[in-house]
Amino acid sequence: MAEQEYDLIVVGSGAGALLGAIRAQEQGLKTLVVEKTDLFGGTSALSGGGIWIPVNYDQQNAGVKDDLETAFSYMKRCVRGMASDDRVLAYVETANKMAEYLRQIGIPYRAMARYADYYPHIEGSKPGGRTMDPMDFNAAKLGLDALETMRPGLPSTQIFGRMSMNAFEAHSMLSREFKSRFSLVGIMLKYFLDYPWRGKTRRDRRMTGGQALVAGLLTAANKAGVEMWRNAPFKELMQDASGRVTGAIVEKHGQRTEIKARRGVMLGAGGFERNQQMRDQYLNKPTKAEWTATPVGGNEGDAHRAGQTVGAQLHLMDWSWGVPTMDVPMEPAFRGIFVERSLPGCMVVNAKGQRFLDESGPYPEFQQAMLAEEAKGNGGVPAWIVFDASFRAQNPMGPLMPGSAVPDSKLHKNWLNNVYWKGETLDDLAAQIGVDAAGLKDSARRMTEYAKTGKDLDFDRGGNVFDRYYGDPRLKNPNLGPIEKGPFYAMRLWPGEIGTKGGLLTDREGRVLNTEGQIIEGLYCVGNNSASVMGPAYAGAGSTLGPAMTFAFRAVADLVGKPLPLENPHLLGKAV
Repeated sequence: MAEQEYDLIVVGSGAGALLGAIRAQEQGLKTLVVEKTDLFGGTSALSGGGIWIPVNYDQQNAGVKDDLETAFSYMKRCVRGMASDDRVLAYVETANKMAEYLRQIGIPYRAMARYADYYPHIEGSKPGGRTMDPMDFNAAKLGLDALETMRPGLPSTQIFGRMSMNAFEAHSMLSREFKSRFSLVGIMLKYFLDYPWRGKTRRDRRMTGGQALVAGLLTAANKAGVEMWRNAPFKELMQDASGRVTGAIVEKHGQRTEIKARRGVMLGAGGFERNQQMRDQYLNKPTKAEWTATPVGGNEGDAHRAGQTVGAQLHLMDWSWGVPTMDVPMEPAFRGIFVERSLPGCMVVNAKGQRFLDESGPYPEFQQAMLAEEAKGNGGVPAWIVFDASFRAQNPMGPLMPGSAVPDSKLHKNWLNNVYWKGETLDDLAAQIGVDAAGLKDSARRMTEYAKTGKDLDFDRGGNVFDRYYGDPRLKNPNLGPIEKGPFYAMRLWPGEIGTKGGLLTDREGRVLNTEGQIIEGLYCVGNNSASVMGPAYAGAGSTLGPAMTFAFRAVADLVGKPLPLENPHLLGKAV
């Protein structure tokens, strides 16, 4: 068995893993990153790239006021006791320091002044400013060779699957702001006029969202001299007689390689959502790996099981970062439906043709509502998103571009009755998708009436600042529109996710705890590989990437013997 030695081994190559590797290398630790698949970036590369950073450096520029105690109390209420107070406080105190570090290594972010926390009804929430979006990144800084080793983004985050747009532009377009038409023209012109770059690669030079974040991290990793292996599956952890983790066994070129780690191993290999056996063991039913929106070939729980082997404690294993998904032919993973469901003129129904949730609410709650509806026997899996001809003409939905730009006649022929269903009447549509026609017609009638009054009497859709972010501000209620003009359309939704929440339980330094609550020396864990500091909640957009990188930042401080102390210990145990 071949043998090598480093100071730190990092398993995985998502945002948390990469930031930890960069920081460690810059602090003088010889660091190795091992990635199971043939592409770097993990699920982070497919994400929106947002980070939830309370009291961040750009809030003042965005005209947002925030303070640490308010942010801590909000997050503490969100987690409902499923994450320790000191971990929550460590996150709130350190998140901005991590964001500042990102800026220092060439990945600046800006606060989204109008993107609200996910739970406006919880005291301490803010109507905007805590979520940050990465600034655009020039792919030329990474270089073409390195770009080919990075996981590409999702077609759903690009215009016509090719041209990048950032979160600000996407919001402007979906909410029909006047300036959006000029933004769209500018994006297209910039792309098509960039002949030198387009002659070398199909990928847009202008990288946004998760692509900007990961490209920036890979550029920084290369600059720092981090050694990185692809196609190198992690197999198991090594321990000495005292139980300290001393390295890892990795498969490289088909050979098991024993790698020693003088300081420790950091696990950042994502969740277990691609492992059907673990899904069956831990997650609520029904559950299928094919419904997930994360990369095929990764996130199979390898590092979870390796951690268990050395005595690690698991926590939150029955929770996931849920999102409704749909199957789109030729796309490698199911597509998450994040924002289109907020647009006015659509509704989601169960097998009885009845609405059962606020379609514009947070996506984890959306997924949980689908599972709950199924458990009640009402047929929530699959659910159906239904809209009429007016909505179809004006709005995107999943892979469907607005009908005014791409009419039905131009869609792939095999998408009909596969990706979307179409009926001249609601009775016809109901028969095709197997839902109760009377219930469907009544739901459409009620939605049409609510659009006129501006008040959803069933689920108060559009009744809070979070709902209204992705809506049409010209309407009485930005999220309500009539469903009355044929032909009518339906698309099938599954209870998918962008990752699982459960994993190895860690302390505030990212150190893994055993089943007795004691530290396993030499073992750290971040991201979806660890039990989420957010507990069952999703405090705001960026609640996955923000903690992943923040606890990697704290873990490296501990690795080099300079742990970050809590600055406000007086808040611990304080009632909220």
